[in-house]
Amino acid sequence: MTTEDKTEELLQRLRDKGFRITSQRETVIRIFQENKEKHLSAEDVYEILRKSNEAISLATTYRTLRMLVDMNVLRELDFAETHKHYELIDENEAPHHHIICLDCNHTIEFENDEINELGKKIAKQYNVDIVDMQFQIFGKCPSIKKDDNRKHRH
Repeated sequence: MTTEDKTEELLQRLRDKGFRITSQRETVIRIFQENKEKHLSAEDVYEILRKSNEAISLATTYRTLRMLVDMNVLRELDFAETHKHYELIDENEAPHHHIICLDCNHTIEFENDEINELGKKIAKQYNVDIVDMQFQIFGKCPSIKKDDNRKHRH
């Protein structure tokens, strides 16, 4: 399935759930589909929009991101910086987690079934419906070799 097909499928799913898809929301969703390998900040999204001559303010960018988080399209990530990052939620992918370097903000994504199962067990124990599950490890890069074949994202 192409990126365009995935985007259209996601937009249709949102319409089917009764969400209004404005041109700004659609454009931001497309940005995340095209930059799927990156964790984007509001400023990153705004800069991409500005370069593509979209007439959207930074304030509208923030509101659009917040709305897409509320619509369960984007996941808001806190990497211990002064701003949040966002990533597209793919319902067909297993949940993943992050290791973040406190020195350079280098980020590694990883999957771990034990963490996911423990999260489910804890949620069940407290009678909570899981909306999102994020596990983060903060550390320092020296122990990670630069030629490591794990995915490194910004």
